Amino acid sequence: MADLYPNIRPYATHSVKVGAGHRLYVEECGSSDGIPVLFLHGGPGAGCEPYHRCFFDPYRYRIILFDQRGCGRSLPHADLTENTTDHLISDIEAIRGMLNIDQWLLFGGSWGSTLALAYAERYPERLLGLILRGIFLCREREIRWFYQEGASRIFPDYWEDFIAPIPEDERNDLMQAYHSRLTGDDELARMAAAKAWSVWEGRTATLTANKSIVKHLGSPHTALSMARIECHYFMNNAFMRPNQLLEDAGRIADIPGVIIQGRYDVICPMESAWELHQAWPKSELKIVPDAGHSAMEPGILSALVDSSDWFADQLG
Repeated sequence: MADLYPNIRPYATHSVKVGAGHRLYVEECGSSDGIPVLFLHGGPGAGCEPYHRCFFDPYRYRIILFDQRGCGRSLPHADLTENTTDHLISDIEAIRGMLNIDQWLLFGGSWGSTLALAYAERYPERLLGLILRGIFLCREREIRWFYQEGASRIFPDYWEDFIAPIPEDERNDLMQAYHSRLTGDDELARMAAAKAWSVWEGRTATLTANKSIVKHLGSPHTALSMARIECHYFMNNAFMRPNQLLEDAGRIADIPGVIIQGRYDVICPMESAWELHQAWPKSELKIVPDAGHSAMEPGILSALVDSSDWFADQLG
């Protein structure tokens, strides 16, 4: 099975002003004259991690990572001002222009797959290809499955901790209840809600428990940005019209792509990957039979690296 490439450090970092006080952290790794690839992290609000650089051959790729508005090393932290899908798409275009890139490969998982599709359908002429993992189309039923009823039946023990910060009389609309706490003035309630929200996601991300993922997502810095920004986006259906990504899939009909999906992904169930594949015939769907959602599960990790190597062979 393929494994991550060795750890590397950026050869360049940038601080990009994009309006409303937002300043994005952007880094470049690998080869400055390699195939441009943009890594889109999940969440929204999770930020990038060092291992995200390692899905790509550093001798063949110009690897670009950035922390989306309000998270990671971007500032201000956990800020919701002018933080929408359209703003993130504009940010991606600003980064592309700043780096003088004509076309690039997009690589994203979970929310990163959502954002990659939204950008690709807006600017198909900018795409060399797509590598997507754990497909999230941000439809109401997908959000309700994970945050109201569905995944709760598979993980009733973890669910008990998720709903603990919310009084029983508010549990008929957990998204609204969490939103009021995550955007409220009570700092203790805000942090308690953020941790419960993020730990729920960390606990359910893998087929078998992974304490390091839970620890990372439950850390105060990551938990606050991820919970606030995710809830903000999901309260607003990711600022997209219903079923937008499937309805507009024809715009990427000629773009090659790979969809990698864990069979037992509870956060983003496989139904969405299957529907996307049907709407995008040029895509290849790779179902990992012994995995859940996380990019760090062995089968998913191997498929992601294999796919980046395949694109390097095709585009190099």
